[in-house]
Amino acid sequence: MTYTSSAGQPDPESRPTWTRGAERLPGGPESSAVNGAVNDSNVVPITAAHTARQGASRHADTSSPSPETSAKGKRSTPTAGKVRADALRMLGCVRIATVRQMASVITAEESDGRSYVRRAMVELAELGLAETNGKHGKDKIWNLTPAGQRALADGNELPPRPKAGTGAKAVKAGFGPHGLAVTDTVLAYGGRRSLNDWQVEVNHAVKETGLSFNTDAVLAWPTKTSEVRLFELDNGTMSQARLAKEVWDYERYAGHRVWEGARGTIGGTYPFWQRHRYTRSKTFPRLHVVLEGKAEHLLDNRLQALTADVRGIAVAVWVNTLPRLQQGEPWYEIGVDAPDRRRERYPEPAGR
Repeated sequence: MTYTSSAGQPDPESRPTWTRGAERLPGGPESSAVNGAVNDSNVVPITAAHTARQGASRHADTSSPSPETSAKGKRSTPTAGKVRADALRMLGCVRIATVRQMASVITAEESDGRSYVRRAMVELAELGLAETNGKHGKDKIWNLTPAGQRALADGNELPPRPKAGTGAKAVKAGFGPHGLAVTDTVLAYGGRRSLNDWQVEVNHAVKETGLSFNTDAVLAWPTKTSEVRLFELDNGTMSQARLAKEVWDYERYAGHRVWEGARGTIGGTYPFWQRHRYTRSKTFPRLHVVLEGKAEHLLDNRLQALTADVRGIAVAVWVNTLPRLQQGEPWYEIGVDAPDRRRERYPEPAGR
């Protein structure tokens, strides 16, 4: 199977003109019904010896703004209150993060930025709003406390997320690296500009079939045909078979249908996701799979294996590695949205 490359990060400018192969920004026109933001002139055949780095376009991630500047062009020092508030907002969105990750969003500086954030986190910990439950290398992993979540809700800074956890248990259990890789994915894809539009660990379930899985991250990305983008992060800890199953679960979710009408007694059937979850979407949201946690050549092998394992899938699937995503390199399309094919594969629900 060949698959195509498509640049997939939001462009640094707020309303840029888009180029072939690039995802359009939120609010812009959507791609075709098959999520085809790929043109024939941009098709890149892939062989076993061909890495995704070939033919990649590079766009520096400038979505994290620099500190405010004065009229004379000098950088201004961020206030302690603003740094604390920004740190709370960020942890409310991504759940766990290191000081380095927070500084890249809050101050866009190097060592100085980290020192601002480090002091802010100490103050938040003293207030009982944030805590650290483990380390990643030498970096502490920070998360909100329940009191911190309540403070964020009281400030009306984010949409209500009543079931969102703090992430503390996951860090204590040793799953911090996966959560931090999800945070890196969020920062690489949108940075500060779209940070408030992310949610992590979003459950998708169909009770009638027993299907239930958590999507690592969901980005609100309104277009003419879809309202979100879905993200799965593979940190190299699961088998290739398990990774393929997780991707196929999205097709099973997209294929489930329900009867029209409050009691399901009249009319035809509709996709479950379109009636009960993403009600403003015309096409099933695109799934982005991000590979991380292994050496580059092993990530290439994993990408090739996933391509073969999901051949013929009837939902849109794009794949990339985290290092290449951070460098602005293209996504590769390995699955195409095909609602008619899904309709053939999944039977109609039983009549009432």
